Amino acid sequence: MNAQTNQDRVNALVPAAVLVLRIVVAVVFMMHGAQKLFGAFGGGGISGTAGFLGSLGLQPATFWAWVVGLVEFGGGLALGIGLLARWVGLLLAINMAVAAIVVHVPNGFFASNGGVEFVLTLFAASLFFIAYGGGRLSVDGVRS
Repeated sequence: MNAQTNQDRVNALVPAAVLVLRIVVAVVFMMHGAQKLFGAFGGGGISGTAGFLGSLGLQPATFWAWVVGLVEFGGGLALGIGLLARWVGLLLAINMAVAAIVVHVPNGFFASNGGVEFVLTLFAASLFFIAYGGGRLSVDGVRS
């Protein structure tokens, strides 16, 4: 077996790997967005999210609660189907950068202490989608 054949096998797996990454990241964002928008899964809903954001000095807190919730839930949904994945990735990356700086960096690295570990991972995944797009197995991939 030659090196080219092995590379072809690896290349054949890329669309499936991108799909798995896209779906997993989408579900994570949608779950967190559902907490913020709907109070699902023990979340605070818009009022709880606004209260938290207001305590951080982000004003108008209710407006930003809606923005964050919609970016996470709606962005997760769009990412899941691979619709406008590069633009959605940008919005999600900005969301995670702000969350990292404002909330998580002061708590150190580890997520168990409220640190930056988890949001840094989601930030990096979002950067991947900015650079790569949704992949061949996406709405964007079908349209191109």
